[in-house]
Order: sequence, then structure tokens, then C-alpha cells
Amino acid sequence: MATIPEDVDALIAGVMPANRQRDARTLVELMTRATGEQPRLWGSIVGFGDYHYKYASGHEGDTCAAGFAPRKAACTIYLNDGLHRYDDELARLGPHRTGVGCLYLADLTKVDLDVLEGIISASYARLTADTYRQRARD
Repeated sequence: MATIPEDVDALIAGVMPANRQRDARTLVELMTRATGEQPRLWGSIVGFGDYHYKYASGHEGDTCAAGFAPRKAACTIYLNDGLHRYDDELARLGPHRTGVGCLYLADLTKVDLDVLEGIISASYARLTADTYRQRARD
């Protein structure tokens, strides 16, 4: 079981409804396994590890390599390498919605957690392999 830092635990404890707290705790365990990193806060995002990005525009920075935000309507999973890479896996995942670099899960009990862990593990590996040079929408 992952050790949850106090600030991360406090963020999760303040999330409503209660099933979102349950899902957030499940995601902490899953992402800890998938990344080998411990959770830490990046603003209101629970992040795991970090990576450096540098776009063709010259914009660069650092952010979490895997992360999620437990929101009221759904947990938002951030896949900064783009969702299009995971079309086959997403077809097997179960009920979800997507954005450019975000996966929205309203109920983790209805998705295949092994598929989700595989997606997060692959995304983490891609982002941390070197300086990442693509935007999620590319």
C-alpha cells in the first residue's frame, strides 16, 4: 500500500462525493505501482514523478509525469503524451470520456484497472525517457 503524504491525503479527504474519494485512493495505489513514484501535490493535481518538456515554440518546463485530479464529476487522468496513442486500450477500458490529454473516469469500479495501469505505465515511460517534445494534441 502506498504511503499517502498528509497534503495529498487532505486533498482527497475534501473531495465529494465519497465515491470520488474511493476512486482517488485507488488511483494513488495504481499510479504508485505504474510509476514506482510516491504521490505529491502539483497544485490540485496528485502527481507522480516529473518530466521536462520543450516544444518547438521554445516553451519549456517541468510537470508531473503521471497525475490525476479528483473532481466532483469524475477523476481526471492526465496523459500528456496524448490519448491517440492509446486507442486500442481505451476501447477495452470501459466507460470513460476524453479530452485532448485527459481521460475522465466517473466510476473506477466500472473500468478495467489493468488496462488503465498499462496506459499510465506506458505514458509515464514515454514522458520520462528524455526531454519530451510533443504536445498532447500532436
